[in-house]
Amino acid sequence: MAENSRGKTILITGASSGIGAALARAQAQLYAKTGVTFLLWGRDEARLNETAAQCRALGAVATTQSFDLRDAAGFVTRLAAADAATPIDLVIFSAGLGGTARDDGLAETPERTLAVAEVNFVAPVVGANVIADGMAKRGAGQIVLIGSISESYPLPMAPTYAASKAGLRMFAEALGLRLKKHGVIVSLVSPGFIDTPMSRRVTEPKPFLMDADEAARIIARKIEAHARVIVVPWQFRVMRSFTDLLPRALVRWVISRA
Repeated sequence: MAENSRGKTILITGASSGIGAALARAQAQLYAKTGVTFLLWGRDEARLNETAAQCRALGAVATTQSFDLRDAAGFVTRLAAADAATPIDLVIFSAGLGGTARDDGLAETPERTLAVAEVNFVAPVVGANVIADGMAKRGAGQIVLIGSISESYPLPMAPTYAASKAGLRMFAEALGLRLKKHGVIVSLVSPGFIDTPMSRRVTEPKPFLMDADEAARIIARKIEAHARVIVVPWQFRVMRSFTDLLPRALVRWVISRA
């Protein structure tokens, strides 16, 4: 990958908490003392500054920007300006909204639906296209999209969330095919249950729950190895491989009764 005089430049959205913050720490450890520069973006300024301090303690240069990704026009402007100022080698679109629908069986609220769709799908898709242009022209770079294992299952308790992640999976595959000839790698990370503030709000059972920092270390190594599909923990990779072989009607029947 192309590097500036200070080393690799990495941009991470959603870096104020959860997987985004854990990935910032893991990347800082991976590139410790090599002059890596982090651009850490998120909504919570205090927690974002905490993540930045942890990265600096490992020898990284880190700057922060606090804003709401649902400001699409502002997001595009910030991305274009950041890449123009310091060509970005690796971008990780980690920001996301989770949660489940109401227990009364009624549809999700329009406000919540719009927020989930904007943060989980619109922002990373728009952002990836902005960054992809510069990377393709430079002939190098890596775009990482944080999806979810839910992308493979029609979850009645979280239909918008599952749909946003399923769309992101298709986008990652399609964009990867488009950019391959330009030397740009597109990776999709599909986590199962990771111990983050988002997953702690889920009241349903959370099989194979994994520590966020442990998951981030695995993901960081696989990103460095240019893996295009990353599933953690490994049990969900096996589970998805098995369910992909089943008739879809059977999968729907099992999930509807779970």
